Amino acid sequence: MKNQQRIEQILLSLKKCDYLTREQLQRMHKLGQDRNAQKILRNMNQYLSHFSDDRKKVYYLNASGREFVQADKVRKKTAQVNHFLMRNDLYISLGRPTTWRNEVKITLNNISLISDAAYILNKIHHFVEIDNKQSMQKNVQKIKKYRKLSTFNPQFQLVWVTTTLYRRNRLEKLCEGMNFKIYLWEDLK
Repeated sequence: MKNQQRIEQILLSLKKCDYLTREQLQRMHKLGQDRNAQKILRNMNQYLSHFSDDRKKVYYLNASGREFVQADKVRKKTAQVNHFLMRNDLYISLGRPTTWRNEVKITLNNISLISDAAYILNKIHHFVEIDNKQSMQKNVQKIKKYRKLSTFNPQFQLVWVTTTLYRRNRLEKLCEGMNFKIYLWEDLK
């Protein structure tokens, strides 16, 4: 019975996060050491598919896994997997907020954008942006939209996850005057 609960919890995590590495699953579900975690995930192969990216296995739901947890999204191997993994590392490091939602459309007074994720903490809305391989020009455009949003509702925080100190410093300058926080991906792992 306990094994069945653990399987269901892992599948629900994959439904919410789309893609997770073994290391992320270990942190989320206390799967123990690497060998034990690998054994657990290998025993779940009827529900999971995986591919290797940068010498790590990335897991996602196959058709049986989607059916088990009633997931609609079909995921396949993708070159953009690091975008998902960066977002998931933030989600895990923040303690898996219960209000967390992925790909949130924000529309207010003719301003429209899609945030990579959003959550509420201490009654403050947090909008997450993942800066993996996106051009800095696209980041500038998004920040302009968030800046306009802040004139209507200053009670939000913009949260970035990026890959290098250079990019973090650029984002800090672009976000000056706003409520923001920037994480380096390596610090979240």
